[in-house]
Amino acid sequence: MSEITVDAWLYGVLARYGSAEGYGSFAHCQIVLPEGSTLADLLARLGMPTEARGITFINGQLSAMPGLQPDLGHLLQHGDRVGLFDPKSMWPFQYRHGAALTEEMKRAMAEEKDHGLHHTYNKG
Repeated sequence: MSEITVDAWLYGVLARYGSAEGYGSFAHCQIVLPEGSTLADLLARLGMPTEARGITFINGQLSAMPGLQPDLGHLLQHGDRVGLFDPKSMWPFQYRHGAALTEEMKRAMAEEKDHGLHHTYNKG
């Protein structure tokens, strides 16, 4: 079976799920997975529950945010770059004028009553 390598960046408290090469506030990992792996497979390899993450980017495209994580089935490709931010992380400054969305995220936001935009993300 062929393998792919994913470039994973873990920010904030999520750095603890990374390698020993963590730099305090972030960790950078090269993760080898079988071809055909999804984002859920990447999270499993990292030992990270999906609820632990907040904003997620795949190749610079927003794929998840607190309360809306439609990306678990996203098929990863060799060389993909995945950025996983903890729920308390601020919106990355590079995206202050908006962010491109993965196809899964576009569909999920369109299906949400409020288009996935909340002022709070705790249900209750």
